[in-house]
Amino acid sequence: MDVGAVSFGLDNLPYGVFSRPGEPRRVGVRVGDHVLDLAAALGGDVYAAPSLNPLLALGRPAWRETRARARDAAATGDHLIPLSEVTLHLPVEVADYVDFYASLEHASNLGRIFRPDDEPLKPNWRHLPVGYHGRAGTVVVSGTPIRRPCGQRPSFGPSQKLDIEAEVGFVVGVPTRLGERAGAFEDHVFGVALVNDWSARDIQAWEYVPLGPFLGKSFATTMSAWITPLDALEEARVEGRSQEPEPPAYLRRQAPWGLDLTLRVELNGETVSTPSFRDMYWTPDQMLAHLTVNGASLRTGDLFASGTVSSVGQPGSLIELTWNGADPVKLPGGTRTFLDDGDTVTITAWTASGVSLGEVSGKVLPAT
Repeated sequence: MDVGAVSFGLDNLPYGVFSRPGEPRRVGVRVGDHVLDLAAALGGDVYAAPSLNPLLALGRPAWRETRARARDAAATGDHLIPLSEVTLHLPVEVADYVDFYASLEHASNLGRIFRPDDEPLKPNWRHLPVGYHGRAGTVVVSGTPIRRPCGQRPSFGPSQKLDIEAEVGFVVGVPTRLGERAGAFEDHVFGVALVNDWSARDIQAWEYVPLGPFLGKSFATTMSAWITPLDALEEARVEGRSQEPEPPAYLRRQAPWGLDLTLRVELNGETVSTPSFRDMYWTPDQMLAHLTVNGASLRTGDLFASGTVSSVGQPGSLIELTWNGADPVKLPGGTRTFLDDGDTVTITAWTASGVSLGEVSGKVLPAT
C-alpha cells in the first residue's frame, strides 16, 4: 500500500503525550492531523499525567475501555487540537530498554561482514532470541537531534561509521514480580512503536568481542511519539516464520504474534529501503518469553525492540545496504556509505489495511 494512503483514523488511535505552550504535558491520541486531549475529553488523573505510565499500569481491561471511550470522543470532533499547535514528548518513562537481534537476514548479513571466514550465524542464534541491554536514559522522542558519538575505533575520535537500525519496539504495561515469568503477550504489552537504534559501527566492531554492544549503541535510541495499541493491529497479526530446530517449550508460539508491517527508511527524503517485519525469525511474544524466563522482572514502561528489520534485498541498516561501505548508496547530489553530519533519517511503517505506526526521525549533528 502507498504510504500516502496511510491514515490515523478511528481504527488506529495511537497514544502519545503532548503539551501546548504554557500548559503541562498530558495524554492524547492522534486523530488525523489532530490530537484528542484525553484529559479534557474523558476526565481523570490518569490522562492528565505527563507520561503514559499510569495508564499502562492499569492493564488490558482499562486499555480497552479507554480505547472505546476515546473512539466515541473522537467521533464527536470535540477536544481536538491541531498537531501544529502542540509539542510531542517521549510518550513513556522508559524503565528498561532491551534490544534483540531477531532478523535472520540481518544477523546473517552482519555475520558475513564481520566474520567472513566463519559461519554467518553463531550456533545459539536459532535456539534463542539473542539480545542485550541498552540504556533507558538515552531513549529520546522522534525529532530529537542526534549528536555524533566519540569513542575508540580503535583510535579515539568521532565515529566514522554512524548508522541506523530500523526497528519495531514493544512497550510493556503490566509488570511481573522478580522470579516469575511473563504470561500471555497481550496481557503485558500495551502497544507498538517504531524505533531507530542508532549505531556507531566502528566503535561497535572494536568493543563488541567478547561481551557485545556497549558504547557503539548506548549513545542514542529514538522512539516514535506515538504508540499504536495492540488492538489496532489485530488485522496485521500473522503466523510467525517457521523455525528449525523447534525452540524449547517456553519459546513455542501460543498465538500468531507475527505482524505484517512494511517499513520505509528514508535518508534526506529519499527512500533507500522498505523491509518487511513479517519476515522476522523471532516474534515479539518469543522475545517477551525469553526476556523473563530466568525470572527477570518486567516494569511498567519497559521497552524492548526487535533489532534491525531486514528482509531479502531490503536491509534496515546502512552497513548492510552498502556492505560496510564497499557499495555506496546513490542519492541526489552524492552518495553515502554511512551517515554524514546534517543527514536526516526518517522511518515509517504501516499495515496492509492502512494503520500507520507514525514515524521516527532524527538529524545528525557534528561531534563535540
